Formats: sequence, structure tokens, C-alpha cells
Amino acid sequence: MVLRALLYGHTLTTSINLKNQKMKTQMQKLSIDTKIRLNNGIEMPILGFGTYQIGGGTKAQDAVRYALEAGYKLIDTAAMYENEEEVGEAVRQSAIPREEIFVTTKLRNSDHGYRAAITACEKSLEKLGLSYLDLYLIHWPVEDLRNETWKALESLLGEGKCRAIGVSNYMIWHLEELLDNSRTIPAVNQVEFNPYLYQEDLLEFCRSHHIQLESYSPLTKGSKLHDPKLLDLASKYSKSPPQILIRWALQSGVVTVPKSSKKERIFENSDVFDFTISPEDMKALDSFDEGLRTSWDPSTAP
Repeated sequence: MVLRALLYGHTLTTSINLKNQKMKTQMQKLSIDTKIRLNNGIEMPILGFGTYQIGGGTKAQDAVRYALEAGYKLIDTAAMYENEEEVGEAVRQSAIPREEIFVTTKLRNSDHGYRAAITACEKSLEKLGLSYLDLYLIHWPVEDLRNETWKALESLLGEGKCRAIGVSNYMIWHLEELLDNSRTIPAVNQVEFNPYLYQEDLLEFCRSHHIQLESYSPLTKGSKLHDPKLLDLASKYSKSPPQILIRWALQSGVVTVPKSSKKERIFENSDVFDFTISPEDMKALDSFDEGLRTSWDPSTAP
């Protein structure tokens, strides 16, 4: 506990103060090159490209190539997505230096446990064709094994296989358990997050513990893109509904990873840096919350 307090105090002086980050992010001029400093000092792009359900093969490789062309520097994949090889190939073929691309992948649920997690990370690195990951996440809080798995991620971090480690789909009680049993604070918690699933308590908990929240499914998988309230705001700002949802997340200080396999959509989703949503409209978007989940529901995970 003493070590955690010392680490927390140190990161407060060297990183963005997440308690005030929403206000600061609203005020600063964002760009596709904006980065957030994580609690271990490394920088993570605020906008990324997700590859869930894109599949593998040429389609996945082309999608990542389009994303890099559009200016995305964060590429998010997972062992479960079955496209690590294609993601890695697109990264290696890019003219962008490897150190400028932030690559995230995640541990399969079936690979929990200390030795299994070490082996899984090594397999992911082999498939990606990379010597290190920028961020490695536990994909799901598997009961009874997640703390042992976290120790494996700590070892991988110490060995330089990962620049940062974190979790995905962790609720507050999962994070509390981890913090009570670990010497390392997760750098990131990736969860489903958008105005229709505005997990404010989780966001504030992560801010208070200097854990960066990251949003997947920021576009509600398309289920709310025709909501009249959202369409009105899109019309007001002369933007598309997806652009409003992405901009809302960014101004909330949340790293955001929209996904698409279509080149025009990939470019459209990155075109969110020439306008700012007003404080009043940010509050209006906050009020859209209806507890909508379009993906896994970790609130049922013990």
C-alpha cells in the first residue's frame, strides 16, 4: 500500500491530472496527434482504430492501412479477433516508424493463469511480428484467475515485452480487487462507453486512481445513430452522428477506438478535430444514458 501511494504521488506530478482531465480536454485544442500520458509515463494517442469483427485476411490489413493513412497512430486488436497477423503486417509495411504506432492487443479468456498468459503474449508478439507491445490488456476479468494473470502481465512489463499493461471490461469492484492485490496500477481500463452507456461512476473511479479509461463501441454499433436527439446535434454542428459520439468521448478525456472496414468511414471517424461541442451540449449528451450495452456485460462478472 505504501508503494502504491508513492507511485500514485509520483504519477500525479508527471502525468495529466485525470480528476480535472474532462475540463482540460474540453479547453485544449485537440488533434489526431494528441496523446495522453499514462500513469507509467508513456504516451497514448487519444484516438485509435479498433479491429473487432473486421476479421482477418486482406480486409483487415487494408483497414489498418487506411487507418494509418488517415492519421490514426493507435491500433487496437486482440487474440480473440483472429487478425493479429494482418494488423502486424500492416504496421510493418507502413512507412510510419514502429515507435510512432501504438499497438494494443489483449489476452484471450482461455489463456488466464501465470504461465498461460506469458505464453499467450509471446504468441501474440509472434503473430504480430513485433518485438514489443505498447499495451497488453486482460480482455475479461475471469474469476479466480485474474489476479494470477495480472502477475504475469507485471512480469511481461518488467521484461520489456510490453510498455504498459492494463485491463478491459473491469468494473469498479474488479479494479478494487486488483488494486488491493497488486503493486502495479493498471495504465488503462478499456470498456464499452458512449453517451448511451455513460458509466460516470467508473469514469470517476478511474480518474481518481489515475487509470486511463478507453472506449470501445463508441458508436453503439450503429444502434443509436438515428436517434432524433443525436441527429439534432449532428445537424447543429454540421457533422455526422458518429463524429458527434467520437468527439463527445474525446472531450470527456476518454481514449476512443471506433472501428470500420470501409475507407470512407475510417477517414470520416478521424475528422473530428475541427469543431468543439459546447459545455451545454456535452451535458445534454451525458443525459442520453440509458444503460445500453451492445457487447459483453461485465457488470454480471463476479
